[in-house]
Formats: sequence, C-alpha cells, structure tokens
Amino acid sequence: MTTVERTNGGQRWQQRKEWLIEALIRVSGISAIALIALIFIFLLREALPAFGQLGASDFTNSRWYPIEDKFGLAPLIFGTLLVTIGALIMAVPVGLTTAVYLGEFAPTWQREILKPLIEILAGIPSIVLGFLGWIALAPIVQRLGASTGLTAFTGSFILAYMALPTMISIAEDALYAVPREYRDGALAIGATRWQTTWRVVLPAARSGIVTAIMLGVGRAIGETMAVMMVTGNAANIPALAPDIFFQPVRTMTATIAAEMGEVAQGSLHYNVLFTVGIVLFVITFAINSIAASVVGRSKPRPRASL
Repeated sequence: MTTVERTNGGQRWQQRKEWLIEALIRVSGISAIALIALIFIFLLREALPAFGQLGASDFTNSRWYPIEDKFGLAPLIFGTLLVTIGALIMAVPVGLTTAVYLGEFAPTWQREILKPLIEILAGIPSIVLGFLGWIALAPIVQRLGASTGLTAFTGSFILAYMALPTMISIAEDALYAVPREYRDGALAIGATRWQTTWRVVLPAARSGIVTAIMLGVGRAIGETMAVMMVTGNAANIPALAPDIFFQPVRTMTATIAAEMGEVAQGSLHYNVLFTVGIVLFVITFAINSIAASVVGRSKPRPRASL
C-alpha cells in the first residue's frame, strides 16, 4: 500500500468516525426531546378522563377533598409556590454569597476544604432531612409562636438547605469560568476587589448564576418526601396574613406521593392525580423556559464605570 493510499484510507476512517459521533449526538438530542414528549403524552392520556368528568370550576375551587369529589387544585398550587418562594428567599442570598466568597475571596486551602464538604451535603437523602426537620426544626418553629411546627416555613427551610449545595457549586464554577483578564483589567485601573467582583465578575457570570438558581428551583419544586413530612399536609389556602409562612400547606408532589398508592386505578381520583402531575409539569417547563430565555440573551459587557 502506497503512502497516498494510506493517507486516503486514514481520511476516510476519520470521516466515518466524525459522522458516527455526529449521528450519536443527534440521536441523543432527539431522544431527550422525545422522552419529554412521551412523558407529557402519558400524563395527558391518564388525565383526560378527569377533564371529561370535571369542569374548570371544579379544578379552580379552593377545596381538595377527594372523598367528596372535591378536586380543587388551587390550594395545592398555592402551597407549592409558597414553599418554593420561601426556599428561594432563603437560599439565593446565602448561596450566591457563599459562591462569591469561595470563588473570589477564600484562600486556596480553605476552598479545597469547603468545596468538597458543600458537595457532600448534596448527597444527604431527602428523607433524612425531612426527619430532622420534623424532629428538630418543627419544635423550634412551634416555640416561636406558630400553632404547629409543621408549616410552610419549615418546608422552605429544609428545601433551602437541600438546594444550597447545587446552587453554590454551579455558581462558583460559573465565577471560576470568568477569564482572569477581566479581573486583572479592573484591578489595573484602580478598582477594589469588591468592585471588580460586583461590577465585572458577576455580570460576566450571569448565565451560569441564573442556571444555578433555576436548578435550585427545580430541586425545591420537585421535592416530595421532605416537604410531605414537615409542611403539615393541610390542603388549604393560608390566610394572607403576616404569618402566612407559619401555616400548614400541602404541595402537589406531596399530594401525588401520599395518595397515588391508595386510589383505585382508573378512578376519578386517580385521573385527577395525573392532572396534578400535568400542572406541575407545565409549571416546571415554564420556569425552565424563562431561565433559558435569560441565559440565551447576549452576555452583558463588564461595566466601564467603577
């Protein structure tokens, strides 16, 4: 075999490998979209009988009492959003502050100790955290004046703790990915380290920080066992009062987990639980779409004024 033939054979083999890799990537992308579509179709198929037997007013009322065929989704949606918003209020400031400290200010030896410890926290089972919240946190909440320790605040606190490791790790990685030249340039024109972080590094890492927050939202809104143990499982809409976070609520995930094993397959209650799953699917999809639109925008340039 001549040198030219060997060269041509090597080029053809390289082209085949590239074509195979591209085909695998294409199939993987299509499979991910198809899997999401199949999940939605399955949920819709099981929920359709409920749409045929119940009207819009049945789903929008404020009572969830399946024994009396009351299937109002409002208290479940409200409870889910309340617990998730509470978790974000607690987790986002702490998570971003910790990520900024680890990425910009912590000494190397300290970062090498704290980063693995934070990632280990993500491996604690949610049932263990729910049990700790029920045993340790709920009595404290009740002693602070709540009628019961199993409240939306308790659930939000546990979910915030669960979301923090993911949020901190991804946000810190986003800050680490900002080119070193950005920091050097800002420091060279007289900016302090804090001004550099606030006006240069954080805007440059915006897409990664938004991704970290959205993953934290996904962890909070999709959690089941922990919130089922510590939120009180009361399917009612709390009164809009200053202590709204200190009242029992029930989330959509907890409702599905608590009731799916007790209903007869094919019954109206069974079909409505799949309707709850569709609503949760749509809410999650909407949140992810908003996050994708934010991340997809052009990255802002570092501010010139320091």
